[in-house]
Amino acid sequence: MSTTPGATGLAKAMMPVPDPHPDVFDIQWPLRVADVDREGRLKFDAATRHIQDIGTDQLREMGYEDTHPLWIVRRTMIDMIEPVVFKDMLRLRRWCSGTSNRWCEMRVRIEGRKGGLIESEAFWININRETQGPARISDDFIEGLRRTTDENRLRWKPYLRAGSREDAEHIRDYPVRVSDIDIFDHMNNSVYWSVVEDYLYSQPELMSAPVRVTIEHDLPVALGDKLEIIRHVHPAGSTDKFGEELSDRTVTTLTYAVGNETKAVAAIFPL
Repeated sequence: MSTTPGATGLAKAMMPVPDPHPDVFDIQWPLRVADVDREGRLKFDAATRHIQDIGTDQLREMGYEDTHPLWIVRRTMIDMIEPVVFKDMLRLRRWCSGTSNRWCEMRVRIEGRKGGLIESEAFWININRETQGPARISDDFIEGLRRTTDENRLRWKPYLRAGSREDAEHIRDYPVRVSDIDIFDHMNNSVYWSVVEDYLYSQPELMSAPVRVTIEHDLPVALGDKLEIIRHVHPAGSTDKFGEELSDRTVTTLTYAVGNETKAVAAIFPL
């Protein structure tokens, strides 16, 4: 990996797993056929579903499923270090890497018994059921989360900006299906990663080495929205706008837009 310790933004180095540690949630389940692509690789959208599912499982295990049931992801960063392949058994470990009063960053490491490694970090906001706004996390819950991190003043800072239609390399429609909509009446987080999979299919060289993909969410996508994917490719030498650590590589961005509203932005680059 060429992420730099101490770097911030898209080039940040993720917190290493504090193993062994009693507050790292550790679980295993098999890699299923619906999780993999035609070559048997665990897909980004499937990995994102696993990241969501282990979060629910840990919440239940910690005893906060009823008091803190609603969480919205603001950003997810995934490093595909080495593909995990079909018929393997997944080991997932989840722990907190940063907290504040109303949100936290949670790390998930996904490994295959036979090899393969995916690292991820997601910025989760605790949501009040009535107001649908950010809600304070209970003191006892935060105390448990902080056992794996020293970062207790976590702040939100966006890493990405939307790309414009005027200078886009490519724009395409992405029909929103009924099956894409989840219990919150929004397009599920994992569907955004299906868009990434579509792009990576046309860029096989990107998957021949470790790759980092980051998606930041601004507004939800609803059924009936005319969603467009606006693509920009920023060649090496022009990418210091993402941080000087990335000036030596190409960064591709995908802007998820409905009319003039930016719904999300993704960034893709080799590690």
